[in-house]
Amino acid sequence: MAGQGHPELEVVDAAGLTVGIVASRWHEELTEQMLDRATAASKACGVEHVTVARVAGSVELPVIAQALARRYDAVVALGVVIRGDTAHFDVVCQAVTDGLTRVALDESTPVAHGVLTVDTYEQARDRAGFPDSNEDKGWYATIAALDAALTIRRVQRS
Repeated sequence: MAGQGHPELEVVDAAGLTVGIVASRWHEELTEQMLDRATAASKACGVEHVTVARVAGSVELPVIAQALARRYDAVVALGVVIRGDTAHFDVVCQAVTDGLTRVALDESTPVAHGVLTVDTYEQARDRAGFPDSNEDKGWYATIAALDAALTIRRVQRS
Protein backbone atom coordinates (compact mmCIF):
# COMPACT_ATOMS: atom_id res chain seq x y z
CA MET A 1 0.00 0.00 0.00
CA ALA A 2 1.32 3.45 -0.90
CA GLY A 3 2.41 5.63 1.97
CA GLN A 4 3.35 2.78 4.27
CA GLY A 5 6.78 3.10 5.78
CA HIS A 6 7.49 6.60 4.52
CA PRO A 7 9.61 8.79 6.81
CA GLU A 8 8.07 11.64 8.70
CA LEU A 9 9.03 14.55 6.50
CA GLU A 10 8.87 17.73 8.48
CA VAL A 11 9.45 21.22 7.24
CA VAL A 12 13.18 21.93 6.96
CA ASP A 13 14.96 25.27 7.17
CA ALA A 14 15.89 25.77 3.53
CA ALA A 15 16.25 29.55 3.62
CA GLY A 16 18.79 30.57 1.00
CA LEU A 17 18.15 27.55 -1.23
CA THR A 18 16.51 27.75 -4.64
CA VAL A 19 14.01 25.32 -6.13
CA GLY A 20 13.02 24.54 -9.70
CA ILE A 21 9.72 22.73 -10.21
CA VAL A 22 8.70 21.12 -13.48
CA ALA A 23 5.15 19.81 -13.87
CA SER A 24 3.43 18.09 -16.75
CA ARG A 25 0.13 19.29 -18.18
CA TRP A 26 -1.41 15.81 -18.58
CA HIS A 27 -4.11 15.30 -15.94
CA GLU A 28 -3.94 19.03 -15.23
CA GLU A 29 -6.41 19.01 -12.33
CA LEU A 30 -4.06 16.67 -10.48
CA THR A 31 -0.76 18.25 -11.48
CA GLU A 32 -2.03 21.76 -10.62
CA GLN A 33 -2.87 20.56 -7.11
CA MET A 34 0.52 18.88 -6.75
CA LEU A 35 2.21 22.03 -8.03
CA ASP A 36 0.31 24.17 -5.52
CA ARG A 37 1.39 21.85 -2.71
CA ALA A 38 5.03 21.80 -3.90
CA THR A 39 5.08 25.60 -4.00
CA ALA A 40 3.50 25.75 -0.54
CA ALA A 41 6.10 23.32 0.83
CA SER A 42 8.91 25.43 -0.64
CA LYS A 43 7.56 28.54 1.02
CA ALA A 44 6.97 26.71 4.34
CA CYS A 45 10.66 25.77 4.27
CA GLY A 46 11.72 29.39 3.75
CA VAL A 47 12.60 29.15 0.06
CA GLU A 48 12.15 32.54 -1.55
CA HIS A 49 13.16 31.70 -5.11
CA VAL A 50 10.93 29.09 -6.78
CA THR A 51 10.82 28.73 -10.56
CA VAL A 52 8.05 26.75 -12.24
CA ALA A 53 8.19 25.23 -15.72
CA ARG A 54 5.44 23.28 -17.47
CA VAL A 55 5.80 20.52 -20.06
CA ALA A 56 3.34 18.50 -22.10
CA GLY A 57 3.79 15.10 -20.47
CA SER A 58 5.89 13.09 -18.07
CA VAL A 59 8.41 11.93 -20.70
CA GLU A 60 9.50 15.57 -21.07
CA LEU A 61 10.17 16.01 -17.35
CA PRO A 62 13.80 14.77 -17.25
CA VAL A 63 15.21 17.16 -19.85
CA ILE A 64 13.68 20.19 -18.15
CA ALA A 65 14.69 18.82 -14.74
CA GLN A 66 18.25 18.73 -16.04
CA ALA A 67 18.11 22.35 -17.19
CA LEU A 68 16.76 23.32 -13.76
CA ALA A 69 19.33 21.17 -11.92
CA ARG A 70 22.10 23.21 -13.51
CA ARG A 71 20.72 26.41 -11.95
CA TYR A 72 18.87 25.45 -8.75
CA ASP A 73 19.74 23.72 -5.47
CA ALA A 74 16.84 21.28 -5.70
CA VAL A 75 14.42 20.17 -8.41
CA VAL A 76 10.95 18.70 -8.12
CA ALA A 77 9.39 16.82 -11.06
CA LEU A 78 5.62 16.38 -10.95
CA GLY A 79 3.40 14.34 -13.21
CA VAL A 80 0.75 11.66 -13.41
CA VAL A 81 0.90 8.44 -15.45
CA ILE A 82 -2.22 6.28 -15.31
CA ARG A 83 -2.08 2.71 -16.56
CA GLY A 84 -3.98 2.01 -19.76
CA ASP A 85 -4.48 -1.06 -21.89
CA THR A 86 -1.06 -1.03 -23.55
CA ALA A 87 2.60 -1.31 -22.55
CA HIS A 88 2.93 2.47 -22.94
CA PHE A 89 2.51 2.89 -19.15
CA ASP A 90 5.54 0.72 -18.39
CA VAL A 91 7.69 2.41 -21.02
CA VAL A 92 6.81 5.93 -19.81
CA CYS A 93 7.29 5.10 -16.12
CA GLN A 94 10.69 3.51 -16.74
CA ALA A 95 11.87 6.35 -18.99
CA VAL A 96 10.84 9.01 -16.47
CA THR A 97 12.38 7.20 -13.51
CA ASP A 98 15.64 6.47 -15.33
CA GLY A 99 15.81 10.01 -16.69
CA LEU A 100 15.21 11.75 -13.37
CA THR A 101 17.71 9.49 -11.60
CA ARG A 102 20.32 10.17 -14.25
CA VAL A 103 19.80 13.93 -13.97
CA ALA A 104 20.24 13.85 -10.20
CA LEU A 105 23.45 11.85 -10.45
CA ASP A 106 24.89 13.70 -13.44
CA GLU A 107 24.20 17.14 -11.98
CA SER A 108 24.77 16.25 -8.28
CA THR A 109 21.47 17.94 -7.55
CA PRO A 110 18.51 16.38 -5.75
CA VAL A 111 15.68 15.70 -8.17
CA ALA A 112 12.48 14.61 -6.45
CA HIS A 113 10.43 12.03 -8.32
CA GLY A 114 6.96 13.42 -7.76
CA VAL A 115 5.41 11.48 -10.60
CA LEU A 116 2.37 9.44 -9.67
CA THR A 117 2.40 6.06 -11.42
CA VAL A 118 -0.98 4.53 -10.70
CA ASP A 119 -3.62 2.19 -12.06
CA THR A 120 -6.59 4.58 -11.78
CA TYR A 121 -7.49 8.24 -11.69
CA GLU A 122 -8.90 7.73 -8.19
CA GLN A 123 -5.53 6.42 -6.93
CA ALA A 124 -3.83 9.51 -8.36
CA ARG A 125 -6.35 11.85 -6.78
CA ASP A 126 -5.82 10.13 -3.44
CA ARG A 127 -2.08 10.98 -3.63
CA ALA A 128 -2.30 14.48 -5.12
CA GLY A 129 -2.67 16.46 -1.89
CA PHE A 130 -6.33 17.45 -2.04
CA PRO A 131 -7.94 18.06 1.37
CA ASP A 132 -9.51 14.59 1.25
CA SER A 133 -6.39 12.83 -0.13
CA ASN A 134 -4.45 10.28 1.91
CA GLU A 135 -1.12 11.49 0.54
CA ASP A 136 0.43 14.74 -0.60
CA LYS A 137 3.10 13.85 -3.18
CA GLY A 138 3.86 17.45 -4.17
CA TRP A 139 4.53 18.41 -0.56
CA TYR A 140 6.51 15.26 0.30
CA ALA A 141 8.64 15.38 -2.86
CA THR A 142 9.57 19.01 -2.24
CA ILE A 143 10.52 18.46 1.40
CA ALA A 144 12.59 15.40 0.40
CA ALA A 145 14.46 17.36 -2.30
CA LEU A 146 15.18 20.25 0.06
CA ASP A 147 16.29 17.89 2.81
CA ALA A 148 18.69 16.21 0.37
CA ALA A 149 20.03 19.58 -0.81
CA LEU A 150 20.75 20.54 2.80
CA THR A 151 22.47 17.20 3.36
CA ILE A 152 24.65 17.75 0.29
CA ARG A 153 25.70 21.13 1.66
CA ARG A 154 26.61 19.58 5.03
CA VAL A 155 28.60 16.78 3.37
CA GLN A 156 30.47 19.21 1.14
CA ARG A 157 31.44 21.35 4.13
CA SER A 158 32.78 18.46 6.21
